Amino acid sequence: MKAVRLETVGEPLVMTEVELSSPGSDEVVVKVAGCGVCHTDIGFWKDGVPTKSPLPLTLGHEISGTIEEAGSEFRDWEGREVIVPAVISCGRCDLCRTDRGNACRAQIMPGNDIDGGFADRIVVPGRGLCEVRERGGYDLAELSVVADAVTTPFQAIVRSGLAAQDVAIVVGVGGVGTYCVQIAASLGARVIAIDVNRDRLASIAGHGAAHTIDASQMDFRALRDEVRGFAKQWGCPPESWKLFECSGTTSGQETAWGLLGHAGTLMVVGFTLGKIEVRLSNLMAHDATVQGTWGCRPELYPQALELVTSGRITLRPFIERYPLAEGPEVLQRVADHEIERRAILVPDGEVAP
Repeated sequence: MKAVRLETVGEPLVMTEVELSSPGSDEVVVKVAGCGVCHTDIGFWKDGVPTKSPLPLTLGHEISGTIEEAGSEFRDWEGREVIVPAVISCGRCDLCRTDRGNACRAQIMPGNDIDGGFADRIVVPGRGLCEVRERGGYDLAELSVVADAVTTPFQAIVRSGLAAQDVAIVVGVGGVGTYCVQIAASLGARVIAIDVNRDRLASIAGHGAAHTIDASQMDFRALRDEVRGFAKQWGCPPESWKLFECSGTTSGQETAWGLLGHAGTLMVVGFTLGKIEVRLSNLMAHDATVQGTWGCRPELYPQALELVTSGRITLRPFIERYPLAEGPEVLQRVADHEIERRAILVPDGEVAP
């Protein structure tokens, strides 16, 4: 099968032929419809973020497709359309049994622990797959981004306890932040979107953001005053503020930390190798909560998918499709910030919906 492979960190990705293994009794072969390009893929390739599996490795963890072949335990799933979780938990350990399956130590992440979805086909465990019973007018390839870009902020929002009329402050509205804004708005929250990119802010203004702030145009004190002013105007005290750091940058993390107030909540969604300096005593003084959130446990995928298929959040303004054959070039363009929307690699060059 054809696959986009990472052979050496920092070196050009390679489009090559690889052999597809036969599925074990608890595995399935998924014929890939589409696989979204995430900045985590760029981190593995360009930034030296280590993969769990040794190289060479096929990248890609936002996968949708059709089960073409299945082992004995999942034979009745053959022919079904599915979304493959970006984090596949074991389903048996203490973490899985206590609703923390996304933190399962035996988890499998395509494009990290095993070969990923930048390929014609992929062999994955059959457990945890999210069946696509209703597409909601979307092409199956388009739904691939549910596997991370939608589900990751969905879990963060669920964990934060965000309620209607709360203030959701989303720092970084590209990638997962795009859907964090939409999901929060769909739950009735008032959303403030913060970014340094005017185009991103303009795009999200019509998709759930009640107010947008261009952080490149003001210092932090002015930004904080603006946030406080709108929250006060809406009658929302600091304890109703839920902050979602989605930028995966040190500046974004500093902004989110600085906005954390009395009894507030900060969810760290984005990732960076960079470090920031903070005063942890603020957590004690404010009785505040800061929590990291990794991926999304498979049990939440059907709810996140329903937000898309029901039309409560939208994908199409924020995605673009490209042939798998152009995969190395597309990932380079994503790394160079030449592609702002979520790129989806589609096997066989079937780019049009």
